[in-house]
This record gives sequence, C-alpha cells and structure tokens, in this order.
Amino acid sequence: MISDKIILTPLKKIHNSKGGIFHAMKKSDKGFSGFGEAYFSTVNNNEIKGWKKHTKMTLNLVVVTGEIEFVVYDYDGDSFFNVKLSKKNYQRLTVKPNLWLAFRGLDNENMLLNLASIEHDPNESDNVDLDIINYSWGDL
Repeated sequence: MISDKIILTPLKKIHNSKGGIFHAMKKSDKGFSGFGEAYFSTVNNNEIKGWKKHTKMTLNLVVVTGEIEFVVYDYDGDSFFNVKLSKKNYQRLTVKPNLWLAFRGLDNENMLLNLASIEHDPNESDNVDLDIINYSWGDL
C-alpha cells in the first residue's frame, strides 16, 4: 500500500516584514531517516523529470519556488499518489525507497529542495522513460 510509504507534512511558515522563515525539516520530524546530502533541483514549466526509483534513499522534498506536481507510483500495489506543492501548499513530501517518482514544473520558475537520507550513489537508483509507466499528466 502506497500510503504507508509516503508522508505529507504541513510545514511552518513564520512571516516577518523583512522576510519570512520557511521550515523544511528537523531531526525529530516523522520521516527523518538520517542525513546524507541536501540539494536543489529545478524543473522547467510543463517539463517532466522522472521516472526514478531509489532503492536505499529516502527523499524529503520541499518546493521553495514555483509549483511542482509530484507523482509517486508503487509498482507492487499498482497505485499512484499525486500532490502539487508550492508556497501556497507548503508541505514536505517524504518518499521512502522503492517507489517510482516523477515531477512536473507548473510555473515559470520551479525549484525543490531534497533533504536526502544518504549521499547520492548512481548505483542505488533506477530510471525508466516516462512512457514506461502509464500515467496521464493531463494538460501538457
């Protein structure tokens, strides 16, 4: 079942007249499973990155600019999870290993932060073309 492998966590925003603070993750948060590295990734408007499956890494994804649609696919349960994250819908998406992930940019500038549980290792992930997993992205 996909729901026990994904955590969607509302995040705290602290507004200040000089600029806000947007929380991402604390080690006491549900979904924290260690720290390997943090990186930012961009995706252009109406472009899709994916499908990718990590075999060891837990992803903790936060959209810092724009709006990004995430789709998670569980091959074993043949089910999809879909969510659009942005500053308006400011949450952290935690994706445990062995789930397929793809995401699409919905704004002119789209950037996410991944707080990964382990350092990047090209041998611990699989990639397949977008047409291999049958998912309708709607209006592209």
